[in-house]
Amino acid sequence: MSLANASANISPLAKQTTIALLGTGTVGSAFLSRLARLQKTSQAKNFRLVQVSNTRHSLRDFLGLDPSLVSEDLPNNAPDPLEQIARTLGYAGIIIDATASEEVAGWHARWLASGFKVVTANKAGTGGNLTSFQIINHQIKNYGDAATVGAGLPLLRSLRELRSGGDNIHGIAGILSGSLAWLFNNYDGMRPFSSFVREARSLGYTEPDPRIDLSGQDVKRKLLILARTAGYALEADAIKVESLLPPELADANLHDVDSQLESLDAPLCARFLAAHRVGRRLRFIARLNQAGEATIGLEELAPDDALANGSGCDNRVAIWSDRYPSNALVIQGPGAGAEVTAAALLDDVIRLS
Repeated sequence: MSLANASANISPLAKQTTIALLGTGTVGSAFLSRLARLQKTSQAKNFRLVQVSNTRHSLRDFLGLDPSLVSEDLPNNAPDPLEQIARTLGYAGIIIDATASEEVAGWHARWLASGFKVVTANKAGTGGNLTSFQIINHQIKNYGDAATVGAGLPLLRSLRELRSGGDNIHGIAGILSGSLAWLFNNYDGMRPFSSFVREARSLGYTEPDPRIDLSGQDVKRKLLILARTAGYALEADAIKVESLLPPELADANLHDVDSQLESLDAPLCARFLAAHRVGRRLRFIARLNQAGEATIGLEELAPDDALANGSGCDNRVAIWSDRYPSNALVIQGPGAGAEVTAAALLDDVIRLS
């Protein structure tokens, strides 16, 4: 049989890349909507969605699911264990992690070792313990992680390309939280800071519990991922984090968080006025220096500082290297939002397929 005839006899299903989506929150739902739109074009016609799961429900069909109908059909099905994902995908395929689950992230290395590819917005995989990062990094060619930092901005790709070109990374500094970027781009010292937090939450810029953003822990994981990608083998406890949370807010029960937000107002107004008096701007900055020292906290920046400007939810990151020793490479763009994060996930799916 000729190669042409053999190719013609291959089942159309065999020519498709199977994909499974874990997580149907704002990012997962945006991914499904984007996939449904692109499947009407040539860009995504070779992807076959075979499973969608969250903590409460699962939906699977090896012949393919219609992403536009998943939200209707999913509630009618019981959840599947994570072990089921690989069986549904078959020998190979792409697993998309749109969760924030440490349990799901714990499977990334196992899925990679079994021959699957993983695309993720979940920072717990490479932003958790160092050993997990190192294991995943050995399979980085099969791992799509652009959505973990900067919602798809070319941050990790730039670091990898600089290093593969022979550059040493001397330092990184940046605004890595879209929610905190929005808060300090808009806070004017006139309205209470707590009112801006409530507004950011209503717009979907913060987590439902805004303490996750205000504590700096989300930024910590992002800085860990950047630092490790830049060649610095940092453990999580090596990063010094200045939380914005007063004790009464940090210790509040979840249902009391909103009533405790006013505890932010006085200390942040004082910080704002102190910076304003000397013509500086408050920004929540993550830093890594050449000695491998990493810090995260609120800083007063001069107006002409590369990190002082920006708007909305923009992330803004400066990278110093052999190639950029004094005038840093600066990468800026939207760092929060379900749509841009979902787009980054799908970009990685297309690249890995």
